[in-house]
Amino acid sequence: MVKIDKVYTRGGDGGTTSLGNGDRVAKDSLRIQVCGAVDEINAAIGLARLYVEGAANIMLGRIQNDLFDLGADLCVPEDLKKKDGVRIGEVQVLRLEDEIDNVNAHLNPLNSFILPGGTKGAAFVHLARTIARRAERLATNLHRLEPISSHSLPYLNRLSDHLFVLARHLNDDGVSDVLWVPRDNQ
Repeated sequence: MVKIDKVYTRGGDGGTTSLGNGDRVAKDSLRIQVCGAVDEINAAIGLARLYVEGAANIMLGRIQNDLFDLGADLCVPEDLKKKDGVRIGEVQVLRLEDEIDNVNAHLNPLNSFILPGGTKGAAFVHLARTIARRAERLATNLHRLEPISSHSLPYLNRLSDHLFVLARHLNDDGVSDVLWVPRDNQ
């Protein structure tokens, strides 16, 4: 378990931060940007959970925990990881797929693109979805430069899909979705 005795260390005052293995890197390095975006998803989900109850809240809670696993996985370069380190795995990816299928089975058919919004919970879940897409883009860029965990990109990809169907579920299973009306303002 992690023990945090002191919140500030002054170690980052010069623009660097520590990776999970102790190596120091620039705070604006691509790896830190990916980890930061994953943290932002988690914060947006925390906001959404203020307005979500029941099974959706339970799913979001599991995702928040997964996101800490993902951050722990991403904060250490692959070639420096210990075999027993925290990783995001296939189990989490498959769980997201199962939940997507279960939630999507109850949604109204989608005949238009939807605008992010609707209920408060859905709006925050849409926000988390867009941050997940950004995290996925950054992680893809990082993966081009150096190896990352083989399940990181699939997890982020499924996560944004999961958040999309969950937002629709929170909009009365799609009944309250805000539909895009092309050229409505012309």
